[in-house]
This record gives sequence, structure tokens and C-alpha cells, in this order.
Amino acid sequence: MIESPCVNICTLDAHSGICLGCGRTIDEIARWTAMTAAERSRVMHELSARIIASKAANAKTATG
Repeated sequence: MIESPCVNICTLDAHSGICLGCGRTIDEIARWTAMTAAERSRVMHELSARIIASKAANAKTATG
């Protein structure tokens, strides 16, 4: 079984283009099962930083 970061909150952020649940791009989600283990590992290591950056950008936009 291939490890997946999906948390079943599948909503893409309009500004960043990443999933608000897992932090992947639509391209990464679509290609996930075709990626090599190394590619998936690289993406997994980037996800938390992406989600934090996306939340910060959305908070900045909301406050204006």
C-alpha cells in the first residue's frame, strides 16, 4: 500500500493551488500513485511548510 497524506479534506486553495487538507497540488494528487517512492517522500517533507505558508497568506489576505 502506498502511503498518502490525504486527510479527506479535499479543497483546493484558490490562491496557492494546494489542497487545504494535505498540502499537495492538483498535479501531485493526480500523479501520486505513479510517483516514485523518492518523489512521494520529497513531497511529504514539503507538505507541512506549504500548509503553514498557505494559512499565513490567507490570514494576511483576510486582514487586508
